[in-house]
Amino acid sequence: MKSMLRSLRPGQTLVVWRLDRLGRSLSGLVLLIEELGERGVEFQSLCESLDTASSGGRLVFHIMAALAEFERSLISERTKAGMQEARDRGLRLGRPPSMTRDQVAEAMRESGKLPIKEVAVRYNVSPRTLRRHLRQLRQCNELA
Repeated sequence: MKSMLRSLRPGQTLVVWRLDRLGRSLSGLVLLIEELGERGVEFQSLCESLDTASSGGRLVFHIMAALAEFERSLISERTKAGMQEARDRGLRLGRPPSMTRDQVAEAMRESGKLPIKEVAVRYNVSPRTLRRHLRQLRQCNELA
């Protein structure tokens, strides 16, 4: 794909069957079409009947791009609202913790006797993850 795009010369037209064959996101497509236009390369999509060689084709493409951006914005707003609603109901979002509180407390006792790497292997976590859990436990103990 990259070598094909690099090989396009001014005056040529890139023809695709459908827009989704050229890019995953419409914002990426808009940037690509603008870059091609700056290089003097036209664009045509057969299924969507888009042709940037005409002013009407460019207009339709930019309208589609604006609608796609609007849709992405709505999806983002809905997602954020849904996440806030879940938090308000007391649900915990994201990945579950890799260690329970009891495991962290036990690892804290063991970390004084064994190297941190050995303790981490015992709980099937990375040393960095273990250090983070231990640091959080210490901070909680200091606040209590």
